[in-house]
Amino acid sequence: MTKIMDLMEKRVKAWNAAKQFLDTHSDNGGNVSAENAATYDKMEKEVTDLTHDIERLQRQEEIDKMLSQPTSSPLTGKPGAKDEPDDKPGIASKAYKTAFWDNIRKRNYYDVRNVLEVGTDANGGYLVPDEYEKQLVQALTDENFFRSLAHVIQTQSGTHTIPIVASHGTASWMEENGLYPESDEKFDQVSLSAYKLGTAIKVSEELMNDSVFGLESYISQEFARRIGAAEEEAFLTGNGDKKPEGVFTKVKATDGATTEIANTNITFDAIMDVFHSLRSVYRNRATWILNDSTVKALRKIKDNNGNYIWQPSVVAGQPDTILNRPYNTSIYAPELAAGNVPILFGDFSYYWIAERQGRSFKRLSELYAANGQIGFLASERVDGKLILPEAVRGLSVKAAG
Repeated sequence: MTKIMDLMEKRVKAWNAAKQFLDTHSDNGGNVSAENAATYDKMEKEVTDLTHDIERLQRQEEIDKMLSQPTSSPLTGKPGAKDEPDDKPGIASKAYKTAFWDNIRKRNYYDVRNVLEVGTDANGGYLVPDEYEKQLVQALTDENFFRSLAHVIQTQSGTHTIPIVASHGTASWMEENGLYPESDEKFDQVSLSAYKLGTAIKVSEELMNDSVFGLESYISQEFARRIGAAEEEAFLTGNGDKKPEGVFTKVKATDGATTEIANTNITFDAIMDVFHSLRSVYRNRATWILNDSTVKALRKIKDNNGNYIWQPSVVAGQPDTILNRPYNTSIYAPELAAGNVPILFGDFSYYWIAERQGRSFKRLSELYAANGQIGFLASERVDGKLILPEAVRGLSVKAAG
């Protein structure tokens, strides 16, 4: 933590120096010479590098905290005493958990198949135990920032239909003892499906036979890294064809949801227009989402009082802000270019992620045998949609031509 705080203080000093340099070397129109621009870019790069160092150390702290959790339960019973009965059914039972990992490692394979029958999926794989699924979901949340902003629901099967209010009724002034005016709500529905997302994870036979090798941790990390990246891309820019519809995709397709600028030169007024185009009821919980390259353009923008709208955090655990609201960056967010929507601002809890309960693993013993490896097919079923478009607004750049 001390090292993170030191880096945050160093970043604030570097940013203040960069701002002061830009202020003293800009003309009245805010322009700088090519030489001074190059100097400023170097100073800004130091700020960016320090930001990445801080984020990396924060991720390391989170991983260390996760790995420091006990991997087994302490002995609480008397030696020789019989185990407590396992009262949890199906894939939540201790027997299923033991049988699942014995099957994965091919220990007593034929003895455990009957226990695993309760968790067999349609493709011959086995549903992961409840406890391990929670570990996978947490790993996905750590890998895919958007999960922590969105609203995640779990479904059992099929399509999940969500009723929403399409338009609200109104109140009217009325005469004493007069009739109450009728004003009906209009309702709509949004359907969430369950699209399949999978990956093949390969492990060498030597590692599989190594009792020290943490197979559970390795698979959860690889599952989260691969599935989490694919999820993040789809939740942001997916086209809705056999995958979730991304929030950038939805905002771009919604009339009146964006503030358009003529070119890639973002102004303070344009950012303020986006900020205030979002209703205050959503603004209180709103977050910015943009590409890291777009943040660079925003760092040079000042408000009407001469203050830079981008502000670095000086407190560990507190995010950097744009107009005093936190932001997240993603490599999958569209870049600042003609025809794109490079910036979103809104309450992303109105983006719903529906994940079907029961992620499954399937062992492939023969496919990679010639290479001395064992494969595992890991899959999940998930969908996502912005169910209330008015909760998110964006900045769009006019298309070329």
